[in-house]
Amino acid sequence: MSTPTVALVTGATQGLGLALVEGLARRLGPDGTVYLTGRDFDRINRAVEAVPAGGATVRGELLDVAEPDAAARLAAQLRQRHGGVDIVFGNAVMRVGPDDDPRAIVDRYTEVNNFGTTRLLRAFAPLLRDHGRLLVVASSLGTLHHLAPVLHDRFAAPASLDEVDKEVAAWRDAVADGSARAGAWPGFVNIPSKIAQVAAVRALAAQRREDDLARDILLAAVCPGMMNTPTSALWWDVSDQPTPAAAAVALLDLVLRPARPDHYGQLIRDGKVLPWSPFESGPADPVPARTSSRR
Repeated sequence: MSTPTVALVTGATQGLGLALVEGLARRLGPDGTVYLTGRDFDRINRAVEAVPAGGATVRGELLDVAEPDAAARLAAQLRQRHGGVDIVFGNAVMRVGPDDDPRAIVDRYTEVNNFGTTRLLRAFAPLLRDHGRLLVVASSLGTLHHLAPVLHDRFAAPASLDEVDKEVAAWRDAVADGSARAGAWPGFVNIPSKIAQVAAVRALAAQRREDDLARDILLAAVCPGMMNTPTSALWWDVSDQPTPAAAAVALLDLVLRPARPDHYGQLIRDGKVLPWSPFESGPADPVPARTSSRR
């Protein structure tokens, strides 16, 4: 008798996160459990109530990835309840608008988007059961193509999550004190942040690759593409872009279908690997004239 599937989605009270919960609940069936997590109890409860009935059990859990010990505490609870997890989507994100001053928001921004990502990886990768999937929702901007060559060595091949955190902290401090503006860093904070997210996945994957591939575990970053959301609409016209529910389909397919070894540790969009550096083959997206704050 197979063990019921346990899934967890961070940043799941709206948008893509909620769409992923709804899709997992529908596709896993009544024996599964999906944890819908966020940082506000009221929003969590409303989101859980909004999920259509008839599929997997959806449970709300408080998880603020910006809190240093929160991911580890929840991981310990799920280990006790279920013995492990099967699917994790790291989707928590702090959004940034065109009028936000990067110097004012960069501390909270990196706590959620970057240190929140590495905390999630540290806490939940060890809980993955055989055939498990852990995907970090990032962006096609999360490649070295979008970073000045003089900065590539900071993220090209980090040896550990601690090393990624160190580079993120240095960039954060440079943004906060204004020195990043005089250097080679891009002005749009989403670019270094997304690159660091993908670098974190690559760093952990390099350490776990052999064992994970033997156990059919997939660890990867994913790009859902541009979506029609209120935040993206602050930057440009997204009226003809897919809804979060439509964008979630490719991500759900990735975790519910057999894993491809060539996807391991990579950034995936629509089932294809996006090249990490300009020296790898394959197309990379140019930075749009007005770049989305989400993906």
